[in-house]
Amino acid sequence: MRSPLLNKLSLIFGPRPPLNWILLCLVSVFVLIALLGSSSTTFDLVTSSAKPDIYTNYRKLKEQARNDYLELKSISLGANRIKDVGLCGKERENYVPCYNVSANLFAGFKDGEEFDRHCELSQEYQDCLVRPPKEYKTPLTWPSGRDVIWSGNVKLTKDQFLSSGSMTKRLMLLEENQIAFHAEDGLNVDGVNDYSHLIAEMIGLGSDSEFLQAGVRTVLDIGCGFGSFGARLLSLKLMALCVAAYEPSGSQVQLVLERGLPAVIGSFISKQLPLPSLSYDMVHCAKCGIIWNSKDGLFLIEIDRLLKPGGYFVLTSPTTQQQHSRTTSANKGSSPLEELTKKLCWSLLAQQDETFIWQKTADSQCYTSRQGEIPVCKGNDMQIYYQPLAPCISGTTSQRWVPIHSKSDSLNSTELEIHGIQPDDFFEDSDFWKLALRNYWSLLSPLIFSDHPKRPGDDDPLPPYNMVRNVMDMNAHYGGLSAALMKEGKSVWVMNVVPLGMRNTLPLIHDRGFAGVLHNWCEPFPTYPRTYDLLHANGLLSHIASQRCSMFELLLETDRILRPEGWVILSDTLGPIEKARALAAQIRWEARVIDLQNGSDQRLLVCQKPFVRK
Repeated sequence: MRSPLLNKLSLIFGPRPPLNWILLCLVSVFVLIALLGSSSTTFDLVTSSAKPDIYTNYRKLKEQARNDYLELKSISLGANRIKDVGLCGKERENYVPCYNVSANLFAGFKDGEEFDRHCELSQEYQDCLVRPPKEYKTPLTWPSGRDVIWSGNVKLTKDQFLSSGSMTKRLMLLEENQIAFHAEDGLNVDGVNDYSHLIAEMIGLGSDSEFLQAGVRTVLDIGCGFGSFGARLLSLKLMALCVAAYEPSGSQVQLVLERGLPAVIGSFISKQLPLPSLSYDMVHCAKCGIIWNSKDGLFLIEIDRLLKPGGYFVLTSPTTQQQHSRTTSANKGSSPLEELTKKLCWSLLAQQDETFIWQKTADSQCYTSRQGEIPVCKGNDMQIYYQPLAPCISGTTSQRWVPIHSKSDSLNSTELEIHGIQPDDFFEDSDFWKLALRNYWSLLSPLIFSDHPKRPGDDDPLPPYNMVRNVMDMNAHYGGLSAALMKEGKSVWVMNVVPLGMRNTLPLIHDRGFAGVLHNWCEPFPTYPRTYDLLHANGLLSHIASQRCSMFELLLETDRILRPEGWVILSDTLGPIEKARALAAQIRWEARVIDLQNGSDQRLLVCQKPFVRK
């Protein structure tokens, strides 16, 4: 009696399989064994010494990756043949999913909500790769790329520049194919340095170099323009994150990220930002276009939610100045904005010309003592993910209610326990990422600098002056990778993403002084195409499988936000890694699986996105 397997073979090949088919199957098995044997490279993450000579010949590695890719395709001939994913049309060069203004208007959203994020309405998913514009060029290395960018890389036309206000023209110079920004050590034509110094003086400091001493480490810059203020703060070792609304024609966020500065698409027209309460030491708005006392003060209540106790709200607005002047001259008491800030227990520290600075109270009892004013929220608001704006005060009962001037530079054991984290676990995680980073860097440095088409010759700059500036950790955990990069002095910044459904460590990441957001990786990330140089994810593939999300869609989204010739490092168990490797071949990535040689089935998948034009 024949086995079920032979019965199935008989259905496929007939009652007696031809000899040539049997030989073909045997050859395919041998090729597969040889491929799996050659597709892994040893890479020790547990040894304390980095091995910079592991990959000394980039050309050989690149040829091997190409051979692996071709072998994967040849093995898949037949009904299950792997097909390359095609390129999207030109109209999607700057495509951002979940921000379809026409669909939002059709669904009835208005009063600015049509520009908000609505993934529930997005039915535009296509299996295609977002292509770069015809004029796209590889960004300049940091720090040159902060001050000069290629105009073809952003959606800002010459006509839009010429029709913009005088401030824009002072901020940057549009040449034939470049946009040049005023350097920090040059003439202060835009007054950014003086403006930063003014803010410091208004809160009682001698200069803006004393921000850190005053407890200001993290700044949320709303409607940040083209990032000049954020660039100044970064030079002072502060973490300034730009948050600006989606713009169909030209974007602040896209341009800021192109400069190598932290930014993300976001607005609180109707929904809270995907950030926990008590996240920032300062919130800044300079002519950001928001009417703060509208919608019964919901916008300002959201700012109060994000501010840490004792934090500052800096508002530069000619409209606010005019309202303040009219109220003062007419002896009418306080303006509506001032009345609202009093209800929020804020005190007006200083006002000079168009700039106002309020300080949030450090006394959590202030809110409960004011009966009939804005109520205190009930419940835990840790898992904030695009929830409707709340008309109540958050964070007053949190153990994280610690004034900014009382916080230490680094988290101590007591502060870690507030976050529910054991100190031993935290420090073990930190040590792991220090070693992992050394190995990542020894792995990537030869690939980036040796025989690289953009870096010919022997005079390549050494890290940190390299091709990597914007980094995203797609599953940040405690922010260990970001901390390791900072400790090693790498001139990069990291967007720390905490996936929805994982333990929410975002409050810890913010308390460490890092940038980060909460995000559901079953949905697209709120950024423009080609905005990150390196994407890293540890355990994310297994997580999205547990969430029943598509790995293919995740990798397509990764390709969208990764710049041409950018890098992806995925760490996971063997099964998800091999699946991702096959999918990487479909989206044209050059990929290598690396065996960690630590006795586990943990693997690394290192990929590079090609520069595809058509």
